Amino acid sequence: MRKQYKKKPFLTVKSVPISVSVAGFSLVEVLIVVAILGIMAAIIYPEYQNAAQKAKEATAKENLRVLREAIERYCIDHDGIPPGYFANKITEIPASGNVKIQLVSSTAKYLMALPKNPFNNFATLLVLEDATDFPSEPLQTTVYGWIYKPSEKTIKLNWTGTDSEGTKYFNY
Repeated sequence: MRKQYKKKPFLTVKSVPISVSVAGFSLVEVLIVVAILGIMAAIIYPEYQNAAQKAKEATAKENLRVLREAIERYCIDHDGIPPGYFANKITEIPASGNVKIQLVSSTAKYLMALPKNPFNNFATLLVLEDATDFPSEPLQTTVYGWIYKPSEKTIKLNWTGTDSEGTKYFNY
């Protein structure tokens, strides 16, 4: 047979005060921690933004270096004729399609792909004809990532503004 136990109340009130200890944080403590985290975020966020901007600047410089090197190697392999001219004839009008075929196609050995402009994410080329002067400012930044003039073997980053050191992106 089972033993039966008498139920006792959970808390009994006696003449002695009962002290109940509750583990946790007070509202003031939580607010102080939240305030400290907010201050830390306010300090760190601008540094993060600055680091992201500098990374884009470094990527832009590296992509320009890669493009300029590919153009120079193409010139060396083709008797000084830069990419962009159909059938490597300087008398032809240069075109971006020719540049892509000559530098990036499956038979080309210069680039795996045209690098993207890190600021507008375009890997497109605005190819200037020989008679056209190179612009002093970026053109159509919502369409082209790079501006290239084959007759001068010049390629520039097509983006407005200045970097963290005050240099215009277009002048990289």
